[in-house]
Amino acid sequence: MAVSTSRAGRPADHRRRPDAVRADGAEPTVSHRAVRPTRRLVLAAGTLAVAAGAVAVLRPFESTGEDVPDAPGDAAGTVLVPVAYQFDSDAPAAGPRLRALADTIVDADYDNRDGRYTYHHTKAWGGSVMSSDDGRHQVAFVDETKVWRAADGTGRQANKQLEPQYPDQASRDYWQRELAKHRTGTGTPAPSAFPLPILAVPALPADRSGLRDLLKVVHGAGATSKQVNTVYGDYAVPRQTRAEILRVLADVPGFRWRGQVTDRVGRRGVAITFDDREHDQQNLLIFDPKTGGLLAHEMLTFAPVRLGAYQVILDTGWTDQPG
Repeated sequence: MAVSTSRAGRPADHRRRPDAVRADGAEPTVSHRAVRPTRRLVLAAGTLAVAAGAVAVLRPFESTGEDVPDAPGDAAGTVLVPVAYQFDSDAPAAGPRLRALADTIVDADYDNRDGRYTYHHTKAWGGSVMSSDDGRHQVAFVDETKVWRAADGTGRQANKQLEPQYPDQASRDYWQRELAKHRTGTGTPAPSAFPLPILAVPALPADRSGLRDLLKVVHGAGATSKQVNTVYGDYAVPRQTRAEILRVLADVPGFRWRGQVTDRVGRRGVAITFDDREHDQQNLLIFDPKTGGLLAHEMLTFAPVRLGAYQVILDTGWTDQPG
C-alpha cells in the first residue's frame, strides 16, 4: 500500500467547537466557506509552509523487512476539530486591534532572564501525513520538540513522536483498521536527541523596516503568517520587538480579527486569520493577550473544511545548560 504526504480538507459537516466565548457571553456562530479545491501542504523544519510541486511518498506498510511500531500514547488517537472563533463571520479588520494590543503588552517570563541558550518547547502535527491510496483518509503523529540553541547555533535538540491524530472520524476509523493489520507489538519509537552544529543565528531585528523584511511582508499575509511562526520558534522575542511585530502585522492587508479563542492546549488567546485564496487555505495566528507572544499557528484547508497542520509553542526561555 502506497501512502503519500498530503493535506486535505475537513468534511463540510464538521463544525467548529463552541469553546470560545463571545464578548456578549453567547457561543460563536458556526459558518463554512466555499472555496476552490485544496493544494498539498507540508510542515518543514518546524515551519508551516506551502509545498510547491510534488511531495514525498511514504510506504510504511510495504514489504521492507521492518516492523511497524505500535502507536505511542493514546493508540486510538484523536480527531482534530478547528479552533472556534469569537467572530466566525463578519470578522473586523485586524489592524486596529493589533495596534491596541501592541500598546498594552507586558513582560513575558523570559524577558527578565538570560542565559547562553534559548529554549523552545513545541508540539506540531501535519509534518508527514500518511494518506490512503485514494487520498481520502489521512493520519499523522504529533511531534514534540525541545531545542536549546546558542548564538553560534550549537546546542541540543530532542524529538519525541506522540499519539496519532486525524482530520476526521472517517480517517480515524480507516487507519485504525490498517494499523491493526500491520502492528507487530514492537513498542513505541524511542525519543531521539542530537547535538546541533555551529551555524550562527542571525540577530533579530528590532526596527520596523528590518522586521518587515524578516517577515516577508512584500509577499503578502500568507507568507508573513508562516514567518511569524518561524521567528517565534527560533528566538526568545523581547517585549519591544513583540510589540513591533504586532504593528507590522497591523499594516499587512488581509488579516481579520477573530477575537477570543482557546488554543489546543487550553490557553486563552486572541487570534487573527488570513484567507489565502490562491492556495485555498486559512492561516491562523493565536497570540497571548497579555504578552503579545505567539501561542500557536494553524493552517485550515477549505472545500471541505478541516485542519491541515498546526504548531503550538508551549514554552520559550533562556538557560545556561542544554537539557
